[in-house]
Amino acid sequence: MNLIFEQTLSRRDFLKRCSMLALSGLILPKLTRFAEAQEAQYGFIKAQKALYYEKLTNKKVRCLLCPRVCIVTKGKRGFCRVRENRDGEYYTLVHSNPCAVHIDPIEKKPLFHFVPGTTALSIATAGCNFTCKNCQNWDISQARPDETINYHVSPQKLVDLALQHKTPTIAYTYTEPTIFYEYMLETAKIARNKGVLNIYHSNGYINRDPLSGLIPYLDGANIDLKGYSNDFYKDITGGTLSPVLETLKMLKEKGVWFEITNLVIPTKNDTDDMFEQLFSWVKQQLGKETPVHLSRFYPQYKLQNIPPTPVETLKRAAHIAHNVGLEYVYIGNVPGIAEESTYCPQCGMVIIERRGYDIKTINIQNGKCTFCKKNIPGRWS
Repeated sequence: MNLIFEQTLSRRDFLKRCSMLALSGLILPKLTRFAEAQEAQYGFIKAQKALYYEKLTNKKVRCLLCPRVCIVTKGKRGFCRVRENRDGEYYTLVHSNPCAVHIDPIEKKPLFHFVPGTTALSIATAGCNFTCKNCQNWDISQARPDETINYHVSPQKLVDLALQHKTPTIAYTYTEPTIFYEYMLETAKIARNKGVLNIYHSNGYINRDPLSGLIPYLDGANIDLKGYSNDFYKDITGGTLSPVLETLKMLKEKGVWFEITNLVIPTKNDTDDMFEQLFSWVKQQLGKETPVHLSRFYPQYKLQNIPPTPVETLKRAAHIAHNVGLEYVYIGNVPGIAEESTYCPQCGMVIIERRGYDIKTINIQNGKCTFCKKNIPGRWS
């Protein structure tokens, strides 16, 4: 991971780390100079009028951005903590106000069929519309923007950084991008005009109209399909399953390239029955060529009493997925495992060999397997 700046460090510690990374060759001197010029501060820089809400009586507003459709009274915020009713008008508090900006391998998103071997300028703000008990970024996702260390980075500046450091993609990630929708959308529009790709890693909890507004500028996505049970969603995420399924179907309908991540949590979503239901739905509704990433759980946040997912469980899930008919099934968070590489479903040859986030070989030319010439779905250039 190439660090530009990160909210969890003090400014002194951050600049010290920048210097160490610069010496190690992981971060360019220009990045360090940019970071030094940024004055970290708690709180938000400014408020900006939000999109997708309606005014109600007594200066209440109803947010229409995600399926929670929060009704927010004057002076209060929505569930996500980053949208506030100010005298009957709704404002976002995280526009141009990221708490994390990194340069990551595209494989970290994870996207395995999307310009492999390249990097993405990855950003996040405070806040989320889920309350996942296993969240690895809980210190920012479950925080208000006035509780994190933030930096003022405009949409134009983000695109300039991507161009300057030759990252072909900007990724909206780490926390739920829906909650910083206006920032993401404005950045994505500028990026599209400059030839920079846009992807987001999302929980899929977004309403149809705002998703429709984003899709014209979206080049790829990874959507967390956390389980195939509404009870599981309510217990672990605080959300519901149906809107996530609708998001996936809409991305498919509109031709956006997407991949799915299923974090396998022992005793929570790891039964054969749930695996079979989830994989069958993916095949029937989205197609057998949809890549599915089975990710290993590690104890985090409020689920520290649960041990890491046994590798045998992940292999069992992958076996079920293949039996259902899915063609591209990956196992993540287990470095060195064979299932992190891509195999041609026709000839069985390795067409992308991975070791962690490193790409060793790519045997795809013009979107086809170089061995048997089968079309391999994805965005390869």
